[in-house]
Amino acid sequence: MGDVVKFKKPKLSEKHRGKSLCKDGHHKWQVDKAQQFDVKQGRLVTLLRCARCGVTRSKAL
Repeated sequence: MGDVVKFKKPKLSEKHRGKSLCKDGHHKWQVDKAQQFDVKQGRLVTLLRCARCGVTRSKAL
């Protein structure tokens, strides 16, 4: 038989850390340089990703 492993349940404050500002619309946008060209529009697009929650938005140049 194996050993019983107890898993540590994260606190709610640790689980939702940094998301309260994003919920109110105050994202921390950073430029994501992995994808810079949009195939459908056929032009350069800046992809912005929130550092806290991971939501993305695009900005056409």
